[in-house]
Amino acid sequence: MELAGLSVAESIAAEYKRGKVLLCIGPGNNGGDGLVAARHLTQFGFRPSLFYPVQPSKDLYKALMLQCTAFKIPVIQDLDAGLNECDLIVDAIFGFSFKGSPRAPFDKALLALRETDKPIVAVDIPSGWDVEAGDPQGTGIRPDMLISLTAPKLCASGFSGRFHYLGGRFVPPEMASAFGIPTYPDTSNCIRLA
Repeated sequence: MELAGLSVAESIAAEYKRGKVLLCIGPGNNGGDGLVAARHLTQFGFRPSLFYPVQPSKDLYKALMLQCTAFKIPVIQDLDAGLNECDLIVDAIFGFSFKGSPRAPFDKALLALRETDKPIVAVDIPSGWDVEAGDPQGTGIRPDMLISLTAPKLCASGFSGRFHYLGGRFVPPEMASAFGIPTYPDTSNCIRLA
């Protein structure tokens, strides 16, 4: 999770101006990646805030939230106000294992993300997309940047935004070679694919 969140922050810093970033955080591992990214974005000169409506009781997520609190990263309750005030949005709501239709409060959050004109960065897969089929009905969010973690998922073929990054450096060299995963430059945790 730490490397995933760092690679998300590095990818964002490579393409966007320092400014206000609203991270929309879900209750699972994708949300944990977003919490880690928020901390690193602060260190990179961004001004993050969190929309985190469902906070899990697991110790891991409590510890990640404690770190965000130590960095004075605010948690907002009003998503619409947060969307109006930010320069960039990070979608860290649902990851590749999500199935079914989103329930409250995330159903309304995804609708708001579909309607915004602010650029969106999706962590691993855009929330609401199917990991394999993507968004065949065209009702999902349209991120400006997709940061695939470990390897691009099948749904990445339907991504039409400006920036596609790979992040994480999780895969052993032999496996990376077998799956055609590119070599990361120098000490970077991310690499631009498109």
